[in-house]
Amino acid sequence: MIMRRSSGAAAWVLGVAVAAAATFFLAAEAAGAAPVPHDYEQALRKSLLYFEAQRSGRLPYGQRVAWRDHSGLTDGLEQGVDLVGGYYDAGDHVKFGLPMAFTVTMLSWSLLEYGGDVAAAGELAHALESIKWGTDYFIKAHTKPDELWAEVGDGDTDHYCWQRPEDMTTSRQAYKVDRERPGSDVAGETAAALAAASMAFRETNPHYAHLLLHHAQQLFEFADKYRGKYDSSIAEVKSYYASVSGYHDELLWAALWLHRATGRASYLDYVVKNAHEFGGTGWAITEFSWDVKYAGVQILATRLLLRGEHEERHRATLQGYRAKAEHYLCACMGKNAAAEDNVERSPGGMLYVRQWNNMQYVTSAAFLLSVYSGYLTEAGEGAAVTCAGGASAGAGEVFAHAKAQVDYVLGSNPRGISYLVGYGAKFPARVHHRAASIVPYKDRKEFIGCAQGFDDWFGRKSANPNVVVGAIVGGPDRHDRFRDDRVNYMQTEACTYNTAPMVGMFAMLNRVARQQDPTPATTRPEGTTSTAAE
Repeated sequence: MIMRRSSGAAAWVLGVAVAAAATFFLAAEAAGAAPVPHDYEQALRKSLLYFEAQRSGRLPYGQRVAWRDHSGLTDGLEQGVDLVGGYYDAGDHVKFGLPMAFTVTMLSWSLLEYGGDVAAAGELAHALESIKWGTDYFIKAHTKPDELWAEVGDGDTDHYCWQRPEDMTTSRQAYKVDRERPGSDVAGETAAALAAASMAFRETNPHYAHLLLHHAQQLFEFADKYRGKYDSSIAEVKSYYASVSGYHDELLWAALWLHRATGRASYLDYVVKNAHEFGGTGWAITEFSWDVKYAGVQILATRLLLRGEHEERHRATLQGYRAKAEHYLCACMGKNAAAEDNVERSPGGMLYVRQWNNMQYVTSAAFLLSVYSGYLTEAGEGAAVTCAGGASAGAGEVFAHAKAQVDYVLGSNPRGISYLVGYGAKFPARVHHRAASIVPYKDRKEFIGCAQGFDDWFGRKSANPNVVVGAIVGGPDRHDRFRDDRVNYMQTEACTYNTAPMVGMFAMLNRVARQQDPTPATTRPEGTTSTAAE
């Protein structure tokens, strides 16, 4: 994208960002967390290793995480379909389609915004590999135009076992959505992931990009035509990844990604036509996650408004999307007039949404704040976030809030802990992760059963024998307290969707740190990128 601003505007954004960053540094020092410089390039490299640790299937020759081995090689066999591959979502061995697809969407979005920065750090190939490991699986799982395999494994039996994935004896039952058992949410999110990924591969692998887009379009049609929540069709998922927000947000989300990938007006017409009925211009949300996509929907829609990529008949509705997008951003910055409309903050400055795996909300908020600040910068001098009650924030201030959350994750917090495993001098050593907590299969091939894993490995007080580098754990509570204990799964379990938004963020912050320029401009000329041509 082209930076549409004058040198005066650049200086204005620079000044606001520096002032805002100084405010955060003072707040951090008051909370006992002195600001320290971070090695964002190292954080980027480590974050991409995590996805290799989460791989299911036959591992490739170039696998860098050596303590993992092949697993799940018969997935789908009982159903007569090849479902080998994909990702384990967290510290267990179920392959859940909805969070896996969201992970791939966010990895792809990272490259679309900050692909040049990832390439400059020499990590583009690894980033594309992390996306392709997921998209290859989705192609396999999409066995018919109106059929998608949405889960492999059963959470209940899996959670009664503490085994390495290489030793799995738990159920590998596969579950699908189809015309009779619809799943608009999981099909819609998978369509979004494939559409976003198609843009990431457009330059380096155009044939593959075309294949991804074909599957994305079919899945969106399936999701829209046969509507229903996937957890009503697959009861086994309800206790783990229930679709609380329903499927309307995923339908809007998928349509926006397909519009971005194809430029077809029909997809934008869909987003405008269904804005009110589907809640896109109605819901004022204060979280963004694998389940609740509304904030992402609203920010993507606002991008079209700010860039002028719409017809006049769309403007009023897109302005409605912008109002709700900025409600979310203001909530993350604590700028909405009503306290209950803002996201809670810990004493150390961490955004706090809920007790279980709060870091997913921190990393996703940091990403949305950052990309929106870039959209504001492109829009030119005077573009700002407007909050309920009259407060406002320019691009620099919005970006400073994003950076503060990233730095908190990396150790600029009262405890001085990096919640990115393997980064910094102090990080969680007892991650709730079956494979990481047990001696590597390559070192000891003797079978380890369900009960044996609990008896011999789960309860150990010592650090895990394997470091799951690049994982971002659930993180501290609302008072910045963190207990590094394998039993404490709410805080020490990591998930793929915690790390995914940070890949592009780490790359961009590495560039910013090197250039001493705090504005998160996208790093490509208009219409091209090192990974895509939009």
